[in-house]
Amino acid sequence: MKRRNFVKNTASGAAIAAAGFNAFSAVEPHPLSAATAESPGNESMARMFNAAYTGSHLDRVAFPLGGIGAGMVCLEGCGALSHVSLRNHPDVFNEPLIFSALYIKGMPNIARVLEGPLPGWKAFGYSDAGNGAGGKTYGLPRFDRASFSTRFPFAELELEEDKIPLKVRITGWSPFIPLDPDNSSLPAAALEFTFKNVSARPVEAVYSFNARNFMARSRRGAARTAADTSRVGRTDGGFILQEAGSEKEPWQEGSFCALTDQPGTAVNCRWFRGGWWDPLTIAWKDVEAGAAPERSPLTEGHPSPGGSLYVPFSLAPGEEKKINLLLCWYVPKSDMREGPEVECSGGDCCSAEDVGRTFSPWYAKKFKGIEEVADYWKQNYSTLRERSAAFSETFYASAVPPEALEAVAANLTILKSPTVLRQIDGSLWCWEGCSDDSGCCQGSCTHVWNYAQALPHLFPTLERSLRHTEFFVDQDKRGHQAFRASLPIRHPAHEFHAAADGQLGGIMKAFREWRISGDSDWLKKYWPRIKASLDYCILTWDPRHHGTLEEPHHNTYDIEFWGPDAMCTSFYLGALKAAGLMAAAVGEKAPLYRTLYEKGRKFMETELFNGEYFYQKVQLEGLDAKPLSESEAWNIEYSPEAQELLKKEGPKYQYGTGCLSDGVLGVWIAAVCGVGEILDLEKVKSHLATVHKYNFKKDLSEHANPQRPSYALGKDGGLLLCSWPRGGKPSLPFVYSDEVWTGIEYQVASHLMLVGLTDQGLEIVRAARERYDGRLRNPFNEYECGHWYARAMASYGLLQGLSGILYDARDKVLYLHPTLGGDFACFISTATGYGLAGVRGGKPFVEAKEGKIEISKIDYRAAV
Repeated sequence: MKRRNFVKNTASGAAIAAAGFNAFSAVEPHPLSAATAESPGNESMARMFNAAYTGSHLDRVAFPLGGIGAGMVCLEGCGALSHVSLRNHPDVFNEPLIFSALYIKGMPNIARVLEGPLPGWKAFGYSDAGNGAGGKTYGLPRFDRASFSTRFPFAELELEEDKIPLKVRITGWSPFIPLDPDNSSLPAAALEFTFKNVSARPVEAVYSFNARNFMARSRRGAARTAADTSRVGRTDGGFILQEAGSEKEPWQEGSFCALTDQPGTAVNCRWFRGGWWDPLTIAWKDVEAGAAPERSPLTEGHPSPGGSLYVPFSLAPGEEKKINLLLCWYVPKSDMREGPEVECSGGDCCSAEDVGRTFSPWYAKKFKGIEEVADYWKQNYSTLRERSAAFSETFYASAVPPEALEAVAANLTILKSPTVLRQIDGSLWCWEGCSDDSGCCQGSCTHVWNYAQALPHLFPTLERSLRHTEFFVDQDKRGHQAFRASLPIRHPAHEFHAAADGQLGGIMKAFREWRISGDSDWLKKYWPRIKASLDYCILTWDPRHHGTLEEPHHNTYDIEFWGPDAMCTSFYLGALKAAGLMAAAVGEKAPLYRTLYEKGRKFMETELFNGEYFYQKVQLEGLDAKPLSESEAWNIEYSPEAQELLKKEGPKYQYGTGCLSDGVLGVWIAAVCGVGEILDLEKVKSHLATVHKYNFKKDLSEHANPQRPSYALGKDGGLLLCSWPRGGKPSLPFVYSDEVWTGIEYQVASHLMLVGLTDQGLEIVRAARERYDGRLRNPFNEYECGHWYARAMASYGLLQGLSGILYDARDKVLYLHPTLGGDFACFISTATGYGLAGVRGGKPFVEAKEGKIEISKIDYRAAV
């Protein structure tokens, strides 16, 4: 097939947007998909995947807006702005006084907060509920019907009320453009308000945006004085909420700007100063009166409590008006410094002059202040929207089952959450997730971020910055890698174990980065570090060269497995094979890696497979490690009663004969990284089918979980981390074993699809997304050890599982081995462009929508 017959490139997404892009057009259900996520016998709970959220499904919706590592504000299902986390850390329950409002002139006049019905839980769900939610907007009139839809990175809220002559549509978005990390990392968001006159009479109205100065240091209730360093300033078309900080606390400096694109916007920088709820009372009085006061900033006395902007407008019957509200922020400093203090040595140390003693965000280097951010946002708004819309349209053109597409898109919001930080030199640094007011589990944890597949495809340069940290900062001369990076990024202490799955996974991910980039010079630079890393793993966990990990090895369950286990051995096999391929590419021979791979594969397929699934052989004897009874080195407390268990059952926290959902995780990572097959396919397929058979539960009501039950419980369905269908469950199995994690559900589902068990994979995906339907859990916040948990980005692997798409930039070959039958299209993102690939008229095709995708060959294998 000639290249020109199946490759079509376009320079940008502008043409797509200009052609009439509608981010919220319906996504047709795929034939493989169940029609609804329905609870049996209760049709009111039914909701189509990728469809609107209405009624009780709106209650927990909070859609993140903001840039990668740049802070976040969420648009709720009712239209409120919450989870305001602009100060370089999460602030999950920060719902400051911010609201848009609408005044309509009439007999009588109408005033509404531009929000739908208040979710019931808010009336009594916050920690200070006993004080009546004073100073909130909860008691202000609002629309009585709302509907919320998303087409990432866009969200759309529709508001209606029979007595109101205007229909309101609010579109929230922030830039997200694959392969353009800088424009996708802006501290900015937008709300676009469209008002349509659905009556037979002309309408006169005033739109307003109102905000208390939540950037002020005293926002949590401290007494204000005339010496306060906060102020409300004026900018063209809007206002700026500011806090200057102090010499003692420079990290308190911060600004938030709100402005419109409307000529003649009136701005009130002087909210009423007074006690109790005076400021809100007077601000709402202005709304009710249809006032649009122009009040300049205060220059003396106490600072203004807040600011408002107003846009008066008139609409003839059937006429529409659109008002764009641009939001941006600037918090250039923090007091965050994570990790131990160690003496700097080597050539890759980051000094305070390089990145600062404490964390500063990337945008603080690009912009000098809030005015520059606002100006850039205004000047580039149309282009950034067109390009973001082009991505959204392309992504949602994927003809794959809607539950899978919903799972992928919902978890892309993690990249907009405070889980992700981008330090001042542009390098990525991440938490595992977010606690309520701080990050959770520091340091771009390698064994968690192993699962996350979105970033290397959408923003490969950011993903490669994680590899740089792992191999050039967190790895010492021995090859030992600290699996948690310090912040600002600098050399760690190397005082704890390496993580076997994290370090071995990093070797497969290095192979992936080479494949995605096609950059052999990059590989040559990294190869000595990769080799040292693998050699350390061999010396530490396989010193007798048996081809399996025998010595105690730390892993993602925050404990150590003793003796050879399937999960970590599969990582070992994948790393050995990947390293052999990379060694050959740089002109080196690696016979030991090949020998260990062959020995390890044979051992795992014979000694760790029981005819149904892979398992663990717990081992204490014959190891270099000291007995647990003589050592405290393994981070496990052994009380007298635990010592008795040790004698009877062996070490705590093993899985032994258990059927582990992650049991062949290394095989999946090898597959999605392009390393290829590392174990017998039929045995892998048998393991995955058994995981689905025993670990997937449609109803967890009878399942006992003494660990962390709220991820999935009661009538929820979900995939357990482990089960013991053949008996032998330890008294104290590995911690988390009775839990349900979406990240593991998605990797298992993706792997099931890759081996042809697509129906079983989709069943798991449906169960996960049914739990996150907005009624009890936020559909855009899949949590594990914290909100917006990184492991959930394993969902991106569903695209590969269904489409079989794998692009190799080294030789420009597109592998297209779908499990979907017939014609289909699926989103593809490479290092040079993104678009769609699939089968059309029985023939493979590729279409680039932005950038280019060079193809020398398509390796197409039709679904069986």
